[in-house]
Amino acid sequence: MSSALLSVIGFALVATISPGGATSLATASGAQFGFRRSLPLLAGISVGLGTLVGAVAGGLGAVVFAWSPMQLLLRIIGSAYLLCLAWMISRMSAPHAGSSSPPTGFISGFMLLWVNPKGWTMALAAAAAYADLADNPVALGLILCFVFGAAAIFSMVIWCIGGLWLARRLTQPWQWRCLNLGLAMLLALSVIPMWL
Repeated sequence: MSSALLSVIGFALVATISPGGATSLATASGAQFGFRRSLPLLAGISVGLGTLVGAVAGGLGAVVFAWSPMQLLLRIIGSAYLLCLAWMISRMSAPHAGSSSPPTGFISGFMLLWVNPKGWTMALAAAAAYADLADNPVALGLILCFVFGAAAIFSMVIWCIGGLWLARRLTQPWQWRCLNLGLAMLLALSVIPMWL
C-alpha cells in the first residue's frame, strides 16, 4: 500500500470520527433506537459522504463552487436541514418512553452530507490534497468514494455504539433530556462555521 493511500485513509478516519452533525445524529440514533434500527441512517451517512467526496473529486466541486448563487443556496438549505434535525433530536424522549417517532433513515443520512457545506469543504480539501493519487478525476473520485465511505461507516458505528453505551447508563428522564439537548446543540452549532 502506498504512503499516499495510507495518508488519505488517515485523513478520512480523522475527518469522519471528529464530532460534527453526522456523529451527533449517529449517537442520538444509537441511544434512542439501538444499533440495528440505526443501520439505515449509518448506511445513508456513509454512502452520502462517499458519493459526495467521489463526485467532488470527479469534477462536480469545481462546477458548484464556480457559481456563487449555488454556494449560498447550499448554505441556506444545509443550515435549515441541520437545524431541523437538531430540533427533532431535542424533542426525543427516553427510549421506550412512548416515543412514536421512527428512526432517522437512509435518505436523511444521505442528504445530511450532500446539503452540508462542511461536507463539501472536506470533500474539496481531500480532492485537492490527494489529486496525485490517480491519473484522472474519475479514478480519483472512485478511490476517494471508497475510502471515505468505508471510514464513515467505521466512525458512525463507533458513535452509534457510544449512544448505546449512554442508553445503558442513563436511567432518569432528566438525563435523557440533557443528552438530547446537548446533542441537538452540537448539531445546531455545526451550522455556524458554514456562515463564517
